[in-house]
Amino acid sequence: MSEQRKWTDNLIRFNNTLSKICIVTGAIAVTVMVLTFGWLVFGRYVLNVTPTWVEQLALVLICYITFLGAAAGIHTRSHLGVTLFRDMSPPKVQVFLLILSDLIVAGLGLAMFIYGVKLTIFGWSTLLPMLNVPEGIRTGSAVFCGALVFLFSASRLLIMVCDPEKRAAYLSEGLE
Repeated sequence: MSEQRKWTDNLIRFNNTLSKICIVTGAIAVTVMVLTFGWLVFGRYVLNVTPTWVEQLALVLICYITFLGAAAGIHTRSHLGVTLFRDMSPPKVQVFLLILSDLIVAGLGLAMFIYGVKLTIFGWSTLLPMLNVPEGIRTGSAVFCGALVFLFSASRLLIMVCDPEKRAAYLSEGLE
């Protein structure tokens, strides 16, 4: 196995692991959200004491569920996408369109990361009501998502440019 194939295989494995971590973290967050809403219903209707913090926690959790799921979707190419024109194009045009779309998505991921960091720093001194944790905890989900989207898209770009065998696999079924 050449040195080139070795680093691309390691990069793909690393990204696959990160994507799985995103999915597992999102699944744990969904479970926590369901359990806390069960507590909300129990507290409201059985104990007659509504735990109001549950709704604020749900807002934080839904941000992480959504953003981590979106990042994993970018990695697995299962996120929103319209591929009709790309799929109808000749192979060389498909490669160009894939590279162009990954460039655009990487740029958006980088912008999300940069402006997410600014938003997190800006909101860090504000506490979320009823949870008494910094607002930056909620906006940090956008920072993680931006970094992961950039990493996944930029990695795919590198692999497509540097490894022709992987490029062929990417065109046919993806890089998993």
